[in-house]
Amino acid sequence: MPKVLSVADEIVEPLWTDWVHRRCGDVDVVLGAGDLPFDYLEYLSNELNKPCVYVPGNHDADLSGHERRGLWIRDGLPVEWPGPTGGVNADCQVVDVAGLRIAGLGGSIRYNDGPNQWTEWQQARRAAKVTRMAARRQRRDGRGVDVLLTHSPPLNCGDREDPAHRGFSCLHTTVERMRPRLLVHGHIHPHGQRVPDREMGKTRVVNTVGYRILDVGDAGVSDEP
Repeated sequence: MPKVLSVADEIVEPLWTDWVHRRCGDVDVVLGAGDLPFDYLEYLSNELNKPCVYVPGNHDADLSGHERRGLWIRDGLPVEWPGPTGGVNADCQVVDVAGLRIAGLGGSIRYNDGPNQWTEWQQARRAAKVTRMAARRQRRDGRGVDVLLTHSPPLNCGDREDPAHRGFSCLHTTVERMRPRLLVHGHIHPHGQRVPDREMGKTRVVNTVGYRILDVGDAGVSDEP
């Protein structure tokens, strides 16, 4: 049963120390749901010696348009890669890592001119693309998506009413078609309040602001005590 350390939005200071080995030493993969310093993700991945899969949040750098050709290229010019070294950017992709099939959709609803923000229509197009990718993979090898990794939650499923923190309606259709065991998101800060997990059909929806440790298996999803 793969075990994941999922993180988003808020640095947990003890995880940026040797304590991470005691608390998270047996995880199989680090999942980043956005809006964290990239060197924090690098530290977790390097210290635990586990792969990191992430999607960008609305406060992260724009990672689009970069190509790897021995060195990083953007708009035909060599550039320094702004993302976490060694991490797997799953935004608008489907990736197989640590025994899990992970589909990614980063960003938030558009509320100003910052990076990684999408209108509902734009995110719906991106979600449809990822859903088609997942369907092709499943036809080829019979495996569905285990984890849908997003920055923002679905609309009316743990989001807020203010313009910057409204969720995406299109994620309901995405979950219905993909049927992942787990949807992991960030973006919605609990501000000291308890945030319950939610259910969308058989998909468990988890707000991972701060961190969570989760077992993901055929029988479902369970929390690490």
